[in-house]
Amino acid sequence: MDSDFELAACTPQTVLPENFNPNAMLPYGLLNEHIFRAMSDFSEFLGSINHQLHAKGIERLESLLMPANFSSIVGEFMAAGIPKYCSTLVKNRYHNGHPDLIPAGVYAHDSVQYSREGIEIKASRYRSGWQGHNPEAVWLMVFVFESNRPVDKANDVPPRPFRFLAVLGAALTQADWLFSGRSETSRRTITASVTPTGYSKMAANWIYRADN
Repeated sequence: MDSDFELAACTPQTVLPENFNPNAMLPYGLLNEHIFRAMSDFSEFLGSINHQLHAKGIERLESLLMPANFSSIVGEFMAAGIPKYCSTLVKNRYHNGHPDLIPAGVYAHDSVQYSREGIEIKASRYRSGWQGHNPEAVWLMVFVFESNRPVDKANDVPPRPFRFLAVLGAALTQADWLFSGRSETSRRTITASVTPTGYSKMAANWIYRADN
């Protein structure tokens, strides 16, 4: 029976086009359809990987990787997938360049270390409190999802399929970020968090919301 639940959880929940906000304001020629197709591609990719892992008796990808690593994969896939369908945006080719997506044909070789033009992509299991390394004035788009974690089995959390919960986005200013401090003994990387005002901007311009 446990194997049946695991097998069912290998197939992500379908992204529904009717759950997109037709009134969402998107920049640089980006459309809801482009985001929908990139999200659907990721769900298909993850389902394919998880079914192969399950056939070999291996944990699903989201149950195998550290949570931060899996979130990074989701975000990187979105940053690579959206330009496949949106011809006016390209993935920033500069290593660790900011932002992740930039206007096509504006920068030499589609590469720039830092620019305020473009879209920064993040993926998170959390509905708010998203973090970045610096307070940046940028158009931020966050893909919120839910999935199992590696610790779930030890805590008797049942298998559940990956699903996108929401996509939120808006143009933020530096004032919409707040540096998160750390103690003198902490080795945690200093980060900046989106403030409630920044979150309000993004929630007001929600792009996708899953049922329930």
